[in-house]
Amino acid sequence: MTLDTPELVWVALAILAAIIEVSVPHFGSIFVSGGAVVAAVAALLGFSGTTQVLVFVATIGASLVLLRARLTRPLKSRGVPSRTDSLIGREGIVTHAIDPSLGGGRVTVAGEDWAAHAQALLPIGTKIRVVGADGIVLEVTPT
Repeated sequence: MTLDTPELVWVALAILAAIIEVSVPHFGSIFVSGGAVVAAVAALLGFSGTTQVLVFVATIGASLVLLRARLTRPLKSRGVPSRTDSLIGREGIVTHAIDPSLGGGRVTVAGEDWAAHAQALLPIGTKIRVVGADGIVLEVTPT
């Protein structure tokens, strides 16, 4: 059994796609590499060029449908927690009046000073609870 031109083309495509996947990992070229390997096997078994291409496309499609979702699921985690995540639910006190029409105010929560936003006017000294955050601006409500 010798390697003829179609087999070499498929093998070359498989190697090229694998090199691209390793060099620029965007998580997709590996499926092309796998499809090319299966198409090379089809070529070695004597199947026509049309069948080889159909096997190549079917292998890529099946691997994308069956494997990609499972392999990318761990990558969809929320990521690094925000500094404000641990403050949600905690209580604090307004140190600079919060005026929703002006867009701001300040609170002290867990001994730290934070910019804050509320739906209602909250004067200095009002006890608050952190209900959310928009970046580093805490969303608060009176307790």
